[in-house]
Amino acid sequence: MEQTSTINKSSKQDLFEGVDFYQVDDLLTEEHKLIRSSIRDFVKKEISPYIEEWAQDAHFPYEIVKKFGDVGAFGPQIPSEYGGGGLDYISYGLIMQEVERGDSGMRSTASVQGSLVMYPIYKFGSEEQRKRFLPALASGEMLGCFGLTEPDHGSNPSGMKTNFKDMGDHYLLNGAKMWISNSPKADIAVVWAKNEQGRIHGLIVERGMEGFSTPETHNKWSLRASCTGELVFDNVKVPKENLLPGKSGLGAPLMCLDSARYGIAWGAVGAAMDCYDSARRYALERIQFDKPIASFQLIQKKLAEMLSEITKAQLLNWRLGKLMDEGKANTAQISLAKRNNVAMALEIAREARQIHGGMGITGDYPIMRHMMNLESVITYEGTHDIHLLILGNEITGIAAFK
Repeated sequence: MEQTSTINKSSKQDLFEGVDFYQVDDLLTEEHKLIRSSIRDFVKKEISPYIEEWAQDAHFPYEIVKKFGDVGAFGPQIPSEYGGGGLDYISYGLIMQEVERGDSGMRSTASVQGSLVMYPIYKFGSEEQRKRFLPALASGEMLGCFGLTEPDHGSNPSGMKTNFKDMGDHYLLNGAKMWISNSPKADIAVVWAKNEQGRIHGLIVERGMEGFSTPETHNKWSLRASCTGELVFDNVKVPKENLLPGKSGLGAPLMCLDSARYGIAWGAVGAAMDCYDSARRYALERIQFDKPIASFQLIQKKLAEMLSEITKAQLLNWRLGKLMDEGKANTAQISLAKRNNVAMALEIAREARQIHGGMGITGDYPIMRHMMNLESVITYEGTHDIHLLILGNEITGIAAFK
């Protein structure tokens, strides 16, 4: 494959400034914009210079955990009395957008910690559990993961086999989970398992408990800068005080997934904006037939459609954020945003790859990395098709997946 390039070295710098065609910033508060600016600066300093190397090497930079804690990316929507940011959901969304603009794997690390570990402990945990775990999770001193998906039960979590028995002074936990972000490095896992009556409960399993292991998943083509693994429970003795007392049933983990899916809806827009921004800059600099390729109609069509879809997704996120802050957002509304925005971002990544030509497959540009990452994002925390069926159920009142 032969490819000549006129792109100068400065194109590799993170020059991102944002995308706001409909002046959505006018709908944000000054605090929102300050938060976004601080996270954008963080990404440019701590993620952008290194992310291509991390992804190429399939390396999870564990030092980023404490840095995320320092910048307030863990549990920004959790009350400040427990170490969180005490921020609204639009702030949370903007943080996820900026982090995923840097990399989806980095956003996975942050959103799992905030929405799938801190949120259930805050929402369903005891006061003692909140005080013991949340400040350490918020600061990045402790890393957590969320165990719901099993080898044979992905889209059907109610069929889970992981179970625990009451042994009098403790619970005995057995089973396995897979495709678990953060698991190889996690200090704790919020695990969903069935009791002897078949009722689903959440338990906090801690690193070092006998019989608890976290094998790492290798050979991923996607989310290569994020660590993924399994959770294996072989007669693990879990103290009774580690059971989340506030809620049982499948609705509990699904509430956590709603919070995480909301963050993904915003995050995907960040990935899309990064691809669009890179494609626009490349098109203006790449010369073919004695003029920049940005002058050609087909390139302008691609860029115009990218901008249109990003703008629609930004408005969708803002409205959903307002509904979340008012406590009015429902699961189907969150599903619509997650499904729409991730599919939109993936299509933009593919179109941006074409604008970059052969250079688009290299690590000199972020496009291929975003594209591969988004292939995971469109599947995890509810596949593209499952979210379609959630919407179908909302529309018709008939569940197609039961």
